[in-house]
Amino acid sequence: MRSLRSWAAACTATALAVLATALSTPSAPAAATPMDRPAFAVGPAEAALGRLLPRHVSQFDLVPVSRPEAGDYFTVSGTAGHVRIRGTSPAVLLSGVNWYLKYTAKVDIGWPGDSTSKLPSRLPAPAGTIRKDASVPHRFALNDTDDGYSGAYRNWASFEKQIDLLALHGVNEVFVQMGADAVYYDTFKEFGYAPSELRSWIPGPAHQPWWLMQNMSGFGGPVTERLLEQRAALGSKIADRLRQLGMTPVLPGYYGTVPPGFTDRNPTGPVVPQGGWVGFERPDWLDPRSAMYPKVAAAFYRHQAERFGNSSMYKMDLLHEGGRPGDVPIGDAAKAVMNALQAAHPGATWVLLGWQNNPSTQIIDAVDKSRLFIVDGLADRYNGLDRETAWHGTPYAFGTIPNFGGHTTMGANTAAWTTRFEEWRTKPDSALRGIAYLPEGTGGNPVAYELFTELAWRTGTLDHQAWFADYAGRRYGGADPHAAKAWELLRTGPYSTRSGSWSESQDSLFTARPGLTATTAASWSPASMRYDAWTVQKALDELLQVAPALRTSDAYRFDLVDVARQALANRSRTLLPQIKAAYEAKDLTLYRQRAAEWKQDLALLDGLLATDSRFMLGPWLADARSWGSTEAERAAAEFDARSILTTWGHRSGSESGGLRDYANREWSGLVSGFYAERWTAYLDSLDTALVTGRAPATIDWFARDNAWNLERTDYPVKPTGDPFALAGTVRASLPAPALPGPVTGVDGRCVGVSGGSSADGTALELAPCDGTPAQTWTVPGDGTVTAYGKCMDVRNGSTAEGTVVQLYQCNGTPAQSWTHRSDRTLQNVKSGLCLHAESGGELLIRACAAGDDQRWDLPG
Repeated sequence: MRSLRSWAAACTATALAVLATALSTPSAPAAATPMDRPAFAVGPAEAALGRLLPRHVSQFDLVPVSRPEAGDYFTVSGTAGHVRIRGTSPAVLLSGVNWYLKYTAKVDIGWPGDSTSKLPSRLPAPAGTIRKDASVPHRFALNDTDDGYSGAYRNWASFEKQIDLLALHGVNEVFVQMGADAVYYDTFKEFGYAPSELRSWIPGPAHQPWWLMQNMSGFGGPVTERLLEQRAALGSKIADRLRQLGMTPVLPGYYGTVPPGFTDRNPTGPVVPQGGWVGFERPDWLDPRSAMYPKVAAAFYRHQAERFGNSSMYKMDLLHEGGRPGDVPIGDAAKAVMNALQAAHPGATWVLLGWQNNPSTQIIDAVDKSRLFIVDGLADRYNGLDRETAWHGTPYAFGTIPNFGGHTTMGANTAAWTTRFEEWRTKPDSALRGIAYLPEGTGGNPVAYELFTELAWRTGTLDHQAWFADYAGRRYGGADPHAAKAWELLRTGPYSTRSGSWSESQDSLFTARPGLTATTAASWSPASMRYDAWTVQKALDELLQVAPALRTSDAYRFDLVDVARQALANRSRTLLPQIKAAYEAKDLTLYRQRAAEWKQDLALLDGLLATDSRFMLGPWLADARSWGSTEAERAAAEFDARSILTTWGHRSGSESGGLRDYANREWSGLVSGFYAERWTAYLDSLDTALVTGRAPATIDWFARDNAWNLERTDYPVKPTGDPFALAGTVRASLPAPALPGPVTGVDGRCVGVSGGSSADGTALELAPCDGTPAQTWTVPGDGTVTAYGKCMDVRNGSTAEGTVVQLYQCNGTPAQSWTHRSDRTLQNVKSGLCLHAESGGELLIRACAAGDDQRWDLPG
């Protein structure tokens, strides 16, 4: 009987622990009610730890503790071989493990790349007891677009790993849209729609994020009932796992999107036509004030709860990116949307994206602000923001979108994070309550993810340089002077880009639609370098010298490929102007030399990328095909997965809407099978034009690109080649880097930015040399002259003599293009005038005369 009673008691305790975990969904943003939470089951955290550290899981003791009123915390203590982590949720326990790994064991588990293979068999002891408290209660992750740009056809194993990495880095709120299509399908069958109508309205999975944001519908469809059920089952599994780890699944809310012809079927449900979105017709919007809206919303939330359970947070954005309110007062619409949410889920929080003019103050002021939470997508992009004033004290998260479209480019405004977050958090009357990591596509920029998520577990201004130095010491599982130098270069280059205009770095011209004047691949990406390219090239030099013992780590292999890829991508921005110059000079020999180099670089790039599956197209397409049970289903899924990377949509959206190549990325297979083929056709047409003296042949790029979308070509799914050898080949192929230095003129004085300011529009001046960054310039070879990551620019693009020369965000215009001539004058391409120093040191453009006041020596 004793053993039976013990067994029964154990079962009861386990049941209570599981129930406590299920009830421990983090509270809404403004909730300030003290809550001592009971102990929870640590099994889900232990299972995650077993997946992450299978060789060492037995050396960790995970201890649950109640969450105090002050919020989440963890402690790290123990002895060698026995590390004790105490924490306030399963996910927080994993965050404590991660802190131990980073700052005691000195290894890294990044997203992606890890160095856990360098852990000793017996884990080292922590130095005493370490405690870390969360500085903010809300640690949100994933953009509305993540499902489309990170892979709509991923399987459970992929999502399971993503959840583990989110928990490990302290995230506690995750947007989950997988399976939302099934909820809409279930809902609108109740309102007069046939299943076939709804399946035609719902887009293919890769395009569904923009349907859920009310931007478009149908493209990539129709979907099958089987696909809807598969996605719903996976979404349910994702939501359940998040709850098991004490994390909140943030689900899509209902704010009025309806299929075509809704009012015809439901006369008491008037709709507002939403017009177009970059070439697509938007779905209609059901007037939230109508008698029908609460009925649809109630059905939506009922079906959603049946499939995914309940949540305390629901994300929705009224009138996203140009939606039309018609005659509906926005405040009244917001009240109705909030009322429907509260009717279905009392106390729930409405999550909105801070983006462009969203959310409107008409929304904010119409509802209870304590039930709102804004995830700010622009916190590090623009300067001079005052969110407390703009959003009337609404709780919000400091957020970043360091990546658009899933681009493979490196970089982020990390220096802005380390100062701005703490300033905003601690200022009087601050409404900042969280962080929000919102790249449009995840799986790149591991250092950015690690730094950003760590902000939520620190107080005080973080030392940017020291943090990167520490990162370099653990990223590959051991300290190395060359790794340290490489990461210091990357810190000062792509990871110190300035806020003001952009939050991501420039994309690659290898992925751009062919053209001699191309400055960007995606329509809404930076048109020029946002940092000095030599920092990446020199970082590659250093990485190639890292000790052989550290080169075997997964993190090293990923970073080496990534840095070599970026160095080669940056080369595209200096090589293309050289091709253009040769073509315009009608120098056939030089043109062929430059064009051959471009093609060789593309082939080298593809070979480099083929060494790492995370840079390969094959797995992306194989994932898509795996969801189909028939040849037709597999073909539809593959088209969906291909088109999101290339044309994005139909001809109108791709061409007039500008969506083509929005999701460009440098992947093996995509480079060789798509980008290289395009460039070869284009460059060969220019060659023919030079030979024949005729205009180049016109190419219908959309037709060509869409033909590739419809192909069923197999691409490798397993990596091949030696990443170290190929990275070395990349380095050998690159010209000597353009090193920064002074631009000197008359009397040996230096060109500088007045007052040392990096603000757009700051005039340039000639002054005694002082070696400061304000007088440090780089000539990357693309016609620009840069300092502070910005360009020497003729004010307002003027061609008038006497116009001021200033510093301005690089934009790829001729007003920022200069030619250093044999007589040492620096001639502006647009105006044909030369940089001229006035007697007082002012720098203007004047007619070229080659006097002492127009002669310049450039660095490099």
